[in-house]
Amino acid sequence: MKSMDKLLEYKGYYGTVEFSLEDQVLYGKVIGINGLLSYEGETIKELEADFRDVIDEYLADCKANGVMPQKSYKGSFNVRIEPKLHHDLVMLAEQKGESLNQLVGEALKEYTYA
Repeated sequence: MKSMDKLLEYKGYYGTVEFSLEDQVLYGKVIGINGLLSYEGETIKELEADFRDVIDEYLADCKANGVMPQKSYKGSFNVRIEPKLHHDLVMLAEQKGESLNQLVGEALKEYTYA
C-alpha cells in the first residue's frame, strides 16, 4: 500500500486522517505548509468536506490578502551526500541516458512504493 493512500488530497494539498477515541471524531491537518490548517468530521464524508472547505478558505484568504498561497510540496529538495556517491550516481545516470534528477526520482519511487 502506498503511504499517500492514507492522506486526503485536494487542489494539490494533502491532509492527514486521525481518530480521537476520547472525542469519537475524525480529524486531521494540512501537511507541508507553515501554519495550522485543521479539520474534523464524524464520518469520512464529513471529514473530506471539511478538509476541502479549509483549503478553499485558505486560498480565499490568501487571495483577499494578496498573499501567494503555499503548496504542500513543490517537488524539489536538497540532499547532501558523500562526494563519491554523488560521482557514482552521475556516472550511472549517464550510462542510462538520464539526468541525475530522473535517476534519483526513479530510485525514490521504487523505494517508497515497493
